[in-house]
Amino acid sequence: FEERALPHLSGKVLDLGCGLGNLALAAAARGAQVTAYDACENAVEDLAERAIASGLDVWVRTVDLKGWQPEETYDAVNCIGLLMFFAREDALAGLAAIRDAVKPGGVAVVNALVAGTTFLAMFDPEEHYLFEPEEIAAPFEGWEILHDSIEDFPAPGDKLKRFRTFIARRPG
Repeated sequence: FEERALPHLSGKVLDLGCGLGNLALAAAARGAQVTAYDACENAVEDLAERAIASGLDVWVRTVDLKGWQPEETYDAVNCIGLLMFFAREDALAGLAAIRDAVKPGGVAVVNALVAGTTFLAMFDPEEHYLFEPEEIAAPFEGWEILHDSIEDFPAPGDKLKRFRTFIARRPG
């Protein structure tokens, strides 16, 4: 997913749910000015240390992304593997927040598990949402679709992970 996203991450980039930050560092190495948010304090601290050591332009912050709303706009917003860890209302609001954080002419990259996924061991039963595939694209209606795929991956216990990756450019 990150390899698909990277070519679209340039200029001022926001990486939501950055995790260990490998994609944030790769985008910065290609010249992007990256803001990276994650709820895991340890991951954020590690990424901050690696960004400083490498001299790359990555600003990192611990943020509870449930209910997050943008305070500014970006040339690219990346959100891989995050939104399915929220309850339905928060997951759908997250998609709208991503849309609102993209500048005209900018790019949104969204990747999440969708309906058809049978591997649920990683989820809190109360706080997760498997999107219907069309829900991921809905907030970006009228945008230029740069990539759109649904892929299945094997998971433990003969289960399945089904992901939709959607990359689109905002008009303007």
